Amino acid sequence: MLAACRGLGVGLVPYSPLGRGFLTGQLKSPEDFGPDDFRSTSPRFQGENFQKNLDLVAEVQGLAGEKGCTPAQLALAWVLAQGKDIVPIPGTKRVKYLEENLGALDVTLTPDDLARIDAAFPPGVATGARYGQIQAVKR
Repeated sequence: MLAACRGLGVGLVPYSPLGRGFLTGQLKSPEDFGPDDFRSTSPRFQGENFQKNLDLVAEVQGLAGEKGCTPAQLALAWVLAQGKDIVPIPGTKRVKYLEENLGALDVTLTPDDLARIDAAFPPGVATGARYGQIQAVKR
């Protein structure tokens, strides 16, 4: 998709650049979800998948600690480093998280940092399907 966008000269807004909140480091267990939180039905946030993906988040937290930033800032800085034609728009309901997210602009990632992140998180490394089964709607 990125190649197609670049070929057409259009930018890309990546969907859920903070992994539906996983990459913020705030989620510790499936019990952190409220009763109406759709993530509780997502395979990536259930059972063994949750723990395996949480282990990946620990990697993000370690790298962020080395850079003196939050996990969310590291994740957003990585997205921003992928090209000027890629603009993440993380969703948030609180001003403090908006301010934290803006702090990603102050995180400098070296080529070595980017290589470490890419090695730790190759495409497809997340465990579990993105979505559960989708029910057909009768009309």
